[in-house]
Amino acid sequence: MHRNACPEDIDFSPKRGIDKRQVMDLLACEWILRGQHVVITGATGTGKTWLGCALGREATRKGHSVAYYRMPRLLEEMEIAHADGSLPKLRTRLAKARMLILDDWGVAPIGDRGRQDLLEVIDDRVPGGSVLITSQLPTKAWHDYLGEPTLADAVLDRLLHNKHTIELKGDSMRKKMAR
Repeated sequence: MHRNACPEDIDFSPKRGIDKRQVMDLLACEWILRGQHVVITGATGTGKTWLGCALGREATRKGHSVAYYRMPRLLEEMEIAHADGSLPKLRTRLAKARMLILDDWGVAPIGDRGRQDLLEVIDDRVPGGSVLITSQLPTKAWHDYLGEPTLADAVLDRLLHNKHTIELKGDSMRKKMAR
């Protein structure tokens, strides 16, 4: 998680493709109160994680609980929880967060158990819990990423019909910062 990400430092340069009015509306956190979701997509380095963390920081400032997980690590943690019997405790912890940030959706393969676990995590958030997802994959590729059609339909139905979308454009922010 980017600890230095804060709303005051968001770069609204036109080349990034950010709609300032949309982001300012999201910073009001009404979407969280309505149990809606945010999907931030774009190429590597465009600032998806940073922007998601800035939205998360503002949510905590407004009193909402936020949990942050990189998808590969969440899937790994769930595998470990299956083995040691702590899965119900982990699911409860995830469900309690008013906003769940799932960073790097689609960067690592997801297996059968991971798909089922993801469905349970998402289902525990409906209604009322918000999810913010960052992904290099456009949402139209998510069904193929998830693989199994029935589970993919179930996960995506819970996420994509009640969402706000931000598609970041431009060069890598890391490249820009290195200069």
